[in-house]
Amino acid sequence: MSRKALVALVGRPNVGKSTLFNRILGQRLAVVSEVPGTTRDRLYAEAEWAGVSFLLVDTGGLEVTEGRHTQPLSEDSEQFLPLIRQQANIAIQDADVVVQVVDGQSGITAADQEVADILRRSQKPIIVAANKLESSRL
Repeated sequence: MSRKALVALVGRPNVGKSTLFNRILGQRLAVVSEVPGTTRDRLYAEAEWAGVSFLLVDTGGLEVTEGRHTQPLSEDSEQFLPLIRQQANIAIQDADVVVQVVDGQSGITAADQEVADILRRSQKPIIVAANKLESSRL
């Protein structure tokens, strides 16, 4: 029996990684909050998309521009930033494919570009997913 591919959802804080994780799974396993720093650990689940089974991992937001927070972090989360980054790095190392989630409403930011640089150095296949583009006008 072959091993299932591991797909990691990675990105800066609050781009919707946990929401996308839950949507792909069809159930709410990951806690979702508007407060950055809510997701701190890796969360794994078996998923299926278009008839293909794989392991999906949700990660905390990579805070690559420390000290330049535009939104408040969740209570006491700043002390966890190095651990959140370590957990995300483990997910990237273990992944067969990395999905960089970006916020389609705000566009690509300097922090997104820094995350992309980290992912390119991993030499893993990367898919960029623009999230938060729901619209009643479509």
